[in-house]
Amino acid sequence: MSDFKQKISVTWRDIAIRLAIVLATVAVIVWFMPRDNRVNFSYEINKPWRNPDLTAPFDFPIYKSEATLRAERDSAMKEYEPYYTLNKEVEGEQLRRFMQDYEDGLPGLSADYKSIIYNRLHRLYAQGIVDKVEPVEGRPDSVRIIRIINGKTAVSVELKSLYTTVAAYEQLFQDPMLSHIKELVQQLNLNNYIVPNLCLDVQRNEESRTELLAAVPQASGVAQRGQKIIDRGGIVDEKTALVLESLQKEIERRSKDQSGLRTTIMGQVLYVLLLIVCFTIFLSIFREDYFEKIRSAVMLYSLIILFSILASLLVSHNLLHVFIIPFAMVPIFIRVFMDSRTALMAHLVLVLIVACMLQHPLEFIAVQLVAGVVAIFSLRDLSSRSQLFWTAVLSTLAASLANFSLALINNSDIQRIDVGEFNYLVVCGVLLFCSYPLLYIIEKAFGYTSNITLIELSDMNKELLRRMSEVAPGTFNHSIQVGNLAAEIARKIGGNAQLVRTAALYHDIGKIQNPIYFTENQSGGINPHEHLSCLESAQMIISHVTEGLKLADKSNLPDVIKQFIATHHGQGKAKYFYVKWKNEHPDEDIDDLLFTYPGPNPYTKEQAVLMMADAVEAASRSLPDYTEQSIRTLVNRIIDSQVDDGFFRECPVTFRDIQYAKTVLIEKLKTIYHTRISYPELKKS
Repeated sequence: MSDFKQKISVTWRDIAIRLAIVLATVAVIVWFMPRDNRVNFSYEINKPWRNPDLTAPFDFPIYKSEATLRAERDSAMKEYEPYYTLNKEVEGEQLRRFMQDYEDGLPGLSADYKSIIYNRLHRLYAQGIVDKVEPVEGRPDSVRIIRIINGKTAVSVELKSLYTTVAAYEQLFQDPMLSHIKELVQQLNLNNYIVPNLCLDVQRNEESRTELLAAVPQASGVAQRGQKIIDRGGIVDEKTALVLESLQKEIERRSKDQSGLRTTIMGQVLYVLLLIVCFTIFLSIFREDYFEKIRSAVMLYSLIILFSILASLLVSHNLLHVFIIPFAMVPIFIRVFMDSRTALMAHLVLVLIVACMLQHPLEFIAVQLVAGVVAIFSLRDLSSRSQLFWTAVLSTLAASLANFSLALINNSDIQRIDVGEFNYLVVCGVLLFCSYPLLYIIEKAFGYTSNITLIELSDMNKELLRRMSEVAPGTFNHSIQVGNLAAEIARKIGGNAQLVRTAALYHDIGKIQNPIYFTENQSGGINPHEHLSCLESAQMIISHVTEGLKLADKSNLPDVIKQFIATHHGQGKAKYFYVKWKNEHPDEDIDDLLFTYPGPNPYTKEQAVLMMADAVEAASRSLPDYTEQSIRTLVNRIIDSQVDDGFFRECPVTFRDIQYAKTVLIEKLKTIYHTRISYPELKKS
């Protein structure tokens, strides 16, 4: 009952983790997706239209050009009459001040001139004195008539019939009654009594301006939904450019509508959520182990997020064509570190997510799917750096060919095909060459080991391997033989042959520390175990596992290689010394752990293969004669013993795999230890 509850809790925990991954992925992708669904195209007037055929997605007005709109507004503003408010109190206040200031008479003038000047000031105020003239569009002479508000009435008056403060002051000296005494009048500082009584009404003027400008229509017509705007390859004239610009403005205007924005976001969330959930279900059904290693899941979803963000930024800011992004990198990386099926599914999900951001998604989907599939097929077995180079070349050629075929379908004239997209695809191909250096970054970031790294580790000039060949030549030859046997078994049962071969070269590197204690390195009849107890000898033999792990850490070997070092003996015993001690001390008890390897037991198919090949190859050297029967008996006995001891309970090997392994080992050992014919000697005459 407790086991059942534990399984249920683990299941709910897995569901919670996967749900969190899905929601986080959807949230990040949707956050960066463009909201306005804007038309992302560039064009030049009197140049061919390089994008696919364009039709009106909805009814929208065709806006006038800025020059036309400006001319019509200027024409409308000719009718503009600024509003000025008449302030009747100004005249009375200023005339009252004049009379008070010169109550005792005007200096140097007779009393009659006081009434004359009073009368002239009254005339100026009656005519009207304005504070300033409100120009139209920065032109001072644009106003000819103004409207004077007197109470509840507004009267239009020609501006030339009014005075400014300066003009009113000058008018006094031009009066026939005052011109001959100009010098005396100037001493009176009459400008202090000339103040504007017509003040600009800012609020009414703004309303008048707005009303006049609003009366000018911004659109010259309407484009109906489904109406053809321009064909691919057609010349963009000024009229068509006006329609394109109007479409862009209308889309931007509609995008500001909050209800439309919420609908767009909701649609994006549902769309991306559907794709990511489908991808997660695929992994849960066919690649459950990727969720057990969280680094695998993180890598898969991170690649989808990263390239989706790159596409979103390009589309949102209208920077470059989306074809410039090397989407084929995603299936390349996943194929190198995982498998082809997952690479294809991840690429499909990524392409469909990006497609919803574009105006013409079908062409994008076709081109990118072809490029991704070719990239996956070209990496069936990554064994050299040159494969990545050819993958980039083939993927680029396939994408260009797919784009060319679609261009032929959409254009009857081959000369009208736009070469701009092909330029972006070529740049994308160049960026694909960066896959090789980026592989190293992904290896270190997510803890993977690619086949290229395994091949590099298999180089016999590597320090550890070269040192083993010099210090422990018997172990070195044993490792090579084990690698050949294990790689052949792995190929037969569908394992990673390159991984097993490389791991076999390093599985016994711990013997470098004390090579003489291992039979394959002994010569001249010297055996140091003769001077040690069984327990000491067993500890010396077992130590090659722990010493090997130390050397692997020191040499920065990948974790996957360290796992083979730890598991190639599993939790087995140093049987020779264990049995010998038991025979010598039949009545004594001892802790079996003193004779047991630290383990753990193999937990991958490749580790199980290495354990079988290692044990059989080592034991085969002790056969007295190499016949088919003796080899078959040896192989069956050793592998059956490993099965009985439970070494393979934690790894995904089947009885069918084990039987294949036996068959391969028997056939290979028969070939290695075949009987050679004896050459006859030449008789002397």
